[in-house]
Amino acid sequence: GNMTESSSTKLLNGDACRRTINGKTASKNGYVKNRCLFQQPQNLYKKPFVESFEETPLLVAVLTYMGYGILTIFGYLRDFLRHWNVEKCHVARERDEQKDFVPLYQDFENFYTRNLYMRIRDNWNRPICSVPGAKMDLVERVTHNYNWTFEHTGKVVKDVINMGSYNYLGFAENTGTCADAAIEVTQKYGVGVGSTRCEMGNLDIHEELEELVARFLGVESSMAFGMGFATNSMNIPALTGKGCLILSDELNHASLVLGARLSGSTIRVFKHNNMQSLEKLLRDAIVHGQPRTHRPWKKILIVVEGIYSMEGSIIRLPEVVALKKHYKAYLYLDEAHSIGALGPNGKGVVDYFGLDPKDVDIMMGTFTKSFGAAGGYIGGKKELIDYLRSHSHSAVYATSMPPPVAQQIITSMKIIMGEDGTTLGADRLRQLSENTNYFRRRLCEMGFIIYGNDDSPVVPLMLYMPAKIGAFGREMVKRNIGTVVVGFPATPIIESRARFCVSAAHTREMLDTALEAISEVGDLLQLKYSRREQPLPSMGWMSEESLLQD
Repeated sequence: GNMTESSSTKLLNGDACRRTINGKTASKNGYVKNRCLFQQPQNLYKKPFVESFEETPLLVAVLTYMGYGILTIFGYLRDFLRHWNVEKCHVARERDEQKDFVPLYQDFENFYTRNLYMRIRDNWNRPICSVPGAKMDLVERVTHNYNWTFEHTGKVVKDVINMGSYNYLGFAENTGTCADAAIEVTQKYGVGVGSTRCEMGNLDIHEELEELVARFLGVESSMAFGMGFATNSMNIPALTGKGCLILSDELNHASLVLGARLSGSTIRVFKHNNMQSLEKLLRDAIVHGQPRTHRPWKKILIVVEGIYSMEGSIIRLPEVVALKKHYKAYLYLDEAHSIGALGPNGKGVVDYFGLDPKDVDIMMGTFTKSFGAAGGYIGGKKELIDYLRSHSHSAVYATSMPPPVAQQIITSMKIIMGEDGTTLGADRLRQLSENTNYFRRRLCEMGFIIYGNDDSPVVPLMLYMPAKIGAFGREMVKRNIGTVVVGFPATPIIESRARFCVSAAHTREMLDTALEAISEVGDLLQLKYSRREQPLPSMGWMSEESLLQD
């Protein structure tokens, strides 16, 4: 109510907060006017930081909602017909003998799956029968009952250009140095380990890997885990608990959200990549403490990602680090998509911004994307890693990483670091950034709405309408290009998109072939929504500054 309002304004106008982060004196309400994100705090960024999220054109938004409305109405109609057995029902159902029990399958819960997703389900779970490198082979499949079941025709679609795999540095290969090393290790150690790290599953190759990862990241110590998702969902509960506060970006990955929920900490969400929103939450947390008792929080943990895999945006790390130091919070950085893919040396966002890895308390990332392997790691101070070794569920209860996978990571990481005596790693890094800039620039010039940062290899192309999700995926496969299309619940309901992942393995010819097809399909489906004369960063989504003066 009123009391808290007045106390927070007192704080904002009081002398305690006269100085803000960059040492300028505060204006009347505690926010330095020129510290807002319209002009970036130049002293923190060494190079321009350009991200764009063009607003959805109004007509497109209205038509999108109408499309979902029509689909929902037809969904109810189909459900009605299924109920009266006019239409065959393929959904899992209770047996008649169980009709008096509490239903196991809630009817409404999968309304969306039954009536919207089913219509375009052929765009997902496509079987691939080759290395998912720059090109791949798809198993052809047909459906005779509108996507409820599929059968394979026995044919293979060859040489589909792969614009969907997270193969940023092109290490998804079955020949070459990495593959040879992995085969050798398979012959020496076998594939499975059959025990946890603390019992019989701690191999010398694991220790070698962790030492290498720590050196690569520039941290004291590191620990590797067999699964990237579990690295987040099992380690956050080991780090925070009741009485701790987690400040989480609204677009954080499901694994971070799950980990935060399992920890039992209080979770507060800030607007995506919005530093004023984060600063406001930090201030409130410090001023008010825990709810009801107003004791100070035991820990405050800021959880962010390096590259957001659906938005293509890069975290404003210099500002986050400045805020973290100023308000004495901890920082958990998830570099699943950015490690290997960003920075002059491929060392992720810290390298990209030229910061000190010691400023990030918990450096987390996965080996799944840039290294072409599996699993995840956490890097940081030695005390932190020692604590996790004995307290983390994914360390104590999970089987350790298979040796060939560990070897694949070691070899690919040494190539990236240039320790194999060649310039292959540097070439791949350069190729990736050239491909990224080229691909993004061409798509913008064609008039598509492209989200995210100019340097991000994740390129979301906005589709918006539900019917265009399926149409885009199918049309691209017809033209021999494999893409990922994404709709609700992975994105907000009106912001369906196609997502391309650029790889160092893509040649300029492949990219041109793909761009030509995308342009053609874009004209066919009228996807060139952009209203810009020339690509300029739109800051329309930042207009919430009015909210910050509340």
